[in-house]
Amino acid sequence: MVTCPHCFARLRPGRIEFRCVGASGRRGGCDPEPDEVLARHLGSSSGVSLPPAFAVPRPGSRAECPRCHRPTGRRVCPRCHGPLPAEYCRRPGRIVALVGAKGSGKSTYLTVLLHELANQVGEELNTTLMGCDERTIERYRRDFARPLYEENRLLGATRSAETDPGGPLVYLLSRTVWSFDRAVRLFGREFRIRWDRTRSLALVLFDAAGEDLRSRDRSELYLSYLGAVDGVVVLLDPLGLPGAGPPVNGDPGDDPLDVLARVTELLRERHRSGWLSGWFPRRLRIPVAVALSKIDALRPEFGRQSALHRARPRTGRLDLDDREAVHEQVRALLDRWQAGAIDRYLGQHYTGHALFGLSALGGEPDLGTGRVGPGGVRPYRVEDPLLWLLYRFGMLRAGR
Repeated sequence: MVTCPHCFARLRPGRIEFRCVGASGRRGGCDPEPDEVLARHLGSSSGVSLPPAFAVPRPGSRAECPRCHRPTGRRVCPRCHGPLPAEYCRRPGRIVALVGAKGSGKSTYLTVLLHELANQVGEELNTTLMGCDERTIERYRRDFARPLYEENRLLGATRSAETDPGGPLVYLLSRTVWSFDRAVRLFGREFRIRWDRTRSLALVLFDAAGEDLRSRDRSELYLSYLGAVDGVVVLLDPLGLPGAGPPVNGDPGDDPLDVLARVTELLRERHRSGWLSGWFPRRLRIPVAVALSKIDALRPEFGRQSALHRARPRTGRLDLDDREAVHEQVRALLDRWQAGAIDRYLGQHYTGHALFGLSALGGEPDLGTGRVGPGGVRPYRVEDPLLWLLYRFGMLRAGR
């Protein structure tokens, strides 16, 4: 089964459709025509014109267009006509939900996380991160990377899916997990044997607006998405906790525990199985990472020996001692800030959860001008939640 990364429909390989490559240069092909299925999925009133999509009896890696007879390898979802990259179809997808209240910094976090995975963290873990379609590549460059990294502008709040159905960002994360490189001498001659084992997974990141989770009508948009997730990252603004700082005049619906409860309710609605689940609800088996964002604003309050004062050990593995120290430190902070119910709630509703503290910008921005601080983007532990999820997915080994 393949999960469409755009509409999250579960597809059998035999149901996947293809799209004609169209005319190119002197070569004939089908002309673009309105694609009502894709336009309806994107919420586009002006329509979308592309070469036609078509079904074949037994789809393989390529198919022949029944109109122009040109071969094509462009696969699409039959339900939404969104593109299904070849690598995505060949490898098991892992869908990660990124949710949080309004103002928790989800868009900034997502931007910096992908930048770090493609650069410093990618070099440490020997990974490559590639956008799986042109929409992902262009949208990340235009809406995320360019404003933050090139123009030093703060990103605006995530817009509701009701007004801006941008969809998820789909990436292929590949990692060499085992390598053999040795010189062997046979029959008086020396041969070099090299063998790498690479594991890959499709990483689908969906930034859900806080108000979409609060509105029952709009949260319906995320039911199919949350029903397909393999892991959840929840961002909480620590300045919104009762004892963490001066009172913040935010929306009462953005209380961190309320956000967790709404996410859990949606997950249970999609993962409910059997009539007994309503009477005897079991803990959800989906790993959930809860991270306090903007932790740099509160670091002066931490003790000198706090685990949140030191950087993550960059060993190419998940350091279990460091992971446990950070988890316990954040748990202690939640108790101090009169928010210990968050950890208790997670333990009651999930079989596996972990607590994190991170900062996407690494310093206080200039809110008056809407720009990044003079030190630029200096991320701190932004990759920690995803590394823990990769460990849970079997993509990263642990060490001490």
